[in-house]
Amino acid sequence: MVKRIALLAVFVVMCTVPAGSQSPSQPNPLLAEWTTPFGVPPFPQIKPEHIKPAITQAIDEQRKEIDAIVSAGEPPTFANTIEALDNSGELLARVSPVFSNLQSANTSPALQAINREVSPLLSALRDDIRLNERLFARIKAVWAARDSLALTPVQKKLVEETYKSFVRGGANLGPADKEELRTINAELAMLGIRFGDNLLHDTNSYRLVIERQEDLKGLPPAVVAGAADAARGAGLDGKWLFTLAAPSIWPFTQYADNRDLRRQIVEAYITRNDHGDDYDNKAIAAKTAALRARRAQLLGYKTFADFVLEENMAKNPAGVYGLLNQLWRPARAMALKEAAALREMIGQEGGTFTLEPWDWRYYTEKVRKARFDLDEQALRPYFQLDRVLEGAFYVAGQLYGLTFTPRPDLPVYHPEVKAFEVKDRDGTHLGVYYADYHPRAGKRVGAWSSSFRSTRIKDGRRVAPVVVNVCNFSRPAGNEPALLSLEEVNTLFHEFGHGLASLLSQVPYRGLGGFPRDFVEVPSQIMEHWALEPDVLKVYARHYKTGEVIPLDLVDKIAKSEQFNQGFTTVEYLAASILDMDWHTIPPGPDKDPVAFEKATLDRIQMPPEIVSRYKSPYFNHIFGPGGGYAAGYYSYIWSEVLDSDAFEAFKERGLFDQKTASGFREILEKGSTQEPDEAYRRFRGRDPVVDALLRKRGLK
Repeated sequence: MVKRIALLAVFVVMCTVPAGSQSPSQPNPLLAEWTTPFGVPPFPQIKPEHIKPAITQAIDEQRKEIDAIVSAGEPPTFANTIEALDNSGELLARVSPVFSNLQSANTSPALQAINREVSPLLSALRDDIRLNERLFARIKAVWAARDSLALTPVQKKLVEETYKSFVRGGANLGPADKEELRTINAELAMLGIRFGDNLLHDTNSYRLVIERQEDLKGLPPAVVAGAADAARGAGLDGKWLFTLAAPSIWPFTQYADNRDLRRQIVEAYITRNDHGDDYDNKAIAAKTAALRARRAQLLGYKTFADFVLEENMAKNPAGVYGLLNQLWRPARAMALKEAAALREMIGQEGGTFTLEPWDWRYYTEKVRKARFDLDEQALRPYFQLDRVLEGAFYVAGQLYGLTFTPRPDLPVYHPEVKAFEVKDRDGTHLGVYYADYHPRAGKRVGAWSSSFRSTRIKDGRRVAPVVVNVCNFSRPAGNEPALLSLEEVNTLFHEFGHGLASLLSQVPYRGLGGFPRDFVEVPSQIMEHWALEPDVLKVYARHYKTGEVIPLDLVDKIAKSEQFNQGFTTVEYLAASILDMDWHTIPPGPDKDPVAFEKATLDRIQMPPEIVSRYKSPYFNHIFGPGGGYAAGYYSYIWSEVLDSDAFEAFKERGLFDQKTASGFREILEKGSTQEPDEAYRRFRGRDPVVDALLRKRGLK
């Protein structure tokens, strides 16, 4: 599951020349041929002033390419229309991912300003293509004749998906509705940017500075050392600094005895962008939801969720709510039992206060230790970051024969980023993998996988992908290397699974890349299952000082505690998923009051007051941030978990690294959206997925 930075930093390989200023004597590296190994971006050469000129030139070039398609004298064919459209925008497809990824992983005020300038240009280009009547007429002609043309199944799929994307993009609308759609799309693009920038500001702005050593009571030495390092980096020598970055806030709330300080940092986290100031996101969220509802209505759909889900496995809101409600009841019941256990622990320690959200993680650790004799801090020495990554590489090697070779010679966009060449079983080059694992002020919160270059077939040859995994993991503290929590280990394997899907892709066309939203988490979440398998742990889980393999008794304690706190974990996630669906099943109309709207959702499902929804509306970046890729789709993690839990049981039944099973799953990854995911899954598993494995995994059955 995608899981979630303070101290001001700047983009170290970019200067702060004003956007748009560029000396004509200096060539733009984004426009020149990339002579780097494997054609990766020449990051050290790229400056902010290069970006807007490159994007505007790339936009102009694609416009000319579209004009050439619609002006062709020949009747429309697959080659001169569908394939030509898929191949258009070559320069933009090279430049835009570089900017987009830097804007997410290593932004700066200069890059944020450029993003605000180019976003309307890119939105206008997308609309100009989708709403081009002459282009759509040619596409429609090929689509209408598709059954009579000599097309391969993949080519026919591209025709159908291209036609559908134009219809869903408004191609069939009348002139007035098209203009309204353009206006909505442009406004939504800017709202998403504002939302993300505001969230980054509030996340980075908060600092809990501790001056008295007694306020550190309960915190493990490594956490204290990390806070001291952070304070020194902020010019606060002799003090301790905690922020809202995940490796900082969550260990603090797990172990700090000072309840008031736990309250302060948790309240800062859950009230981000909810202060009625210039960075408040409530009105942005409400406006975004209203505009999406209106856009869906323009396109002929009852709600925005209906529009989105038509393309997903769930098909409609009823299918999503059906799964969420099926899981909510047992998850809530389990969470209430967990809350009772925490209250009992509070009472045993003489506490007379009410259990609050800032108490949950703290007393959960106490109950975990009492029940399983397991302290998560005791696990960290066995989870050194570099070795955990080697463990992920080992699994990829055992399953698919892949090798990952460090390439320190490749250019990177930040000194902490590491690069690897990926080769297939036969030694052929498969792609490049970048790993960027520590928080900094210019990196948005969370964890994600992306690409600087995606796979496709060009001139008969596969274009090898350039993939990046970005996370916010614990930094090295004091004299120790970066040691991960159990959750961070799972996150590394999760994002690595996304990366594998990109690296293994053999999809020939850009228009067929990726998976439906509610299948896209299957490749990532299934990787998490291998992370804690004993045969895998013994490969990478070695004490960073002694090299000792993690003791079997610790492995046994991990296994016994796997279902511990699953009520909390499931409830906080499901609450956010239901909130997402509620926002996107509203009919068109006036903007909702976000506070009242969210309260109504949580009251309806009887949200336990001791638990906060994983995301509240003002900082729900998955659905309201730039692109809003998970809007009406945050449920997809649990939908995918039904599939990945069921799929992993095939490996458990046949062998952890059974080659026939691995080959079948690799075929799913290679073919992407060239095939329907439900059909692909049935071929792999021999039947439809069942929910039983998920329920057993989470202890809900």
